[in-house]
Amino acid sequence: MGGEMGKYVYMVYRTLSYGLSPFLYLHVQCRRLQGLEHPLRWQERFGRPSLPRPPGPLLWFHAVSLGEGMAAIPIIKHCIQQRPDLTILMTTTTTSAFNVIKDRLPLGVIYQFAPLDTPSAMDAFLGYWDPSAIFLIESELWPNLVLGASRKGIVVALLNARMSSKSFKLWSAPVALPLISLMLSRFSLIAPISTIEAIQYQLLQARPFTINFAGDLKYAVGNAEASEQECTIMEDLQLQLANRPVWMAASIHKVMLGAHKVLVKMYSNMLTIIVPRHPWEGRQIVIEVQKEGLNVVLRSSGEKILASTNIYVVDTLGELSFLYKLAPIAVIGGSFLPGLAGHNISEAAAAGCAVLTGHHVGHFSHMVLEMQRSNPLSVMKVSGKLELVEALKELFSNAELLEARRMAAKQSFFALSSGIITNIWNLIDLHVLRKAFLAKDVVVK
Repeated sequence: MGGEMGKYVYMVYRTLSYGLSPFLYLHVQCRRLQGLEHPLRWQERFGRPSLPRPPGPLLWFHAVSLGEGMAAIPIIKHCIQQRPDLTILMTTTTTSAFNVIKDRLPLGVIYQFAPLDTPSAMDAFLGYWDPSAIFLIESELWPNLVLGASRKGIVVALLNARMSSKSFKLWSAPVALPLISLMLSRFSLIAPISTIEAIQYQLLQARPFTINFAGDLKYAVGNAEASEQECTIMEDLQLQLANRPVWMAASIHKVMLGAHKVLVKMYSNMLTIIVPRHPWEGRQIVIEVQKEGLNVVLRSSGEKILASTNIYVVDTLGELSFLYKLAPIAVIGGSFLPGLAGHNISEAAAAGCAVLTGHHVGHFSHMVLEMQRSNPLSVMKVSGKLELVEALKELFSNAELLEARRMAAKQSFFALSSGIITNIWNLIDLHVLRKAFLAKDVVVK
């Protein structure tokens, strides 16, 4: 598959990416000055390692940012349990992912920033780390990575494979289709998150026998255990929130602030927890809220939540899964306006929240549908501020309904998350490890 046309398009891409290398170097330097690249480890983006490679076989897991990286951690942990003889290398692209994930990886996992998809950076990276297999998470389809690995005989897999309608349209274009077809022909395993993704990958000419279902790894994120420090923080916050009506708004604040203004007139001691999509938005929200005359506390300030506090803004990363346990109701943003892609609802469901979301759930439409099919009360969709306010009023005033929705969300989550890591591991063992190690004459246990 892919044919001569695909090889020709790839040669054009490889030549262009080589020619753009000096400009990409300048781009990374600008990002470093803006604080968007690591101040000391930015050279890893060009394939220059900062740690030694241990001897023996090595598996490379790559995720672009925090959400995908967190989804990879449970399977990495399982891999270490099943094959302690293997070295694990993990890469991400963003500093936000690095700052959170570096403290959550098991001992012994090597963590680097991912190289840019230029010939020199990717060839240097693959030559130094020499992985036996590569596991790309979700949608990291980079030609120099995939085809460079294939030339070296490295087995490549795509886990939690997803594709937005925009990406599918882009890859389906006459020029891009031969290239994506060539790339997908090099995968030994593609594990899509839903039937829609499976169909899309087949339409892009992936080999049917490489496409295998196992479930959505994002469910596994909800099963993550809180650390001892996180438990202590949570207990302290629970004391500060005692006997108050509380709800959390994650990844959106415009609609939520409007809802807060209406609800606080009925529930004077209500607290709204706002978790912006990006931490740097936290201070902007504080300024906006203070102009409204509301009492607000910013999480990073370390200040206590007082009885007079109206809004608590969480401008930190990596805490969402345990913060959900503080609020009986979670409104998941990224879904109230057209063109948005939704956000992961599984963490809120796992924590036992009554889950509310907008209608524009994008990448997570399959997750919403699965949970609603499992239990219709597990996820409630609302349109805009007015419906949201009515839904929150009903939940605050009806303890039985609130409890029913919380239980439904938790039960649906556990029904859908059960066995996902085992399923993924079985596919990895069958389609990737056996092929990789047989090719390199390494005995598989």
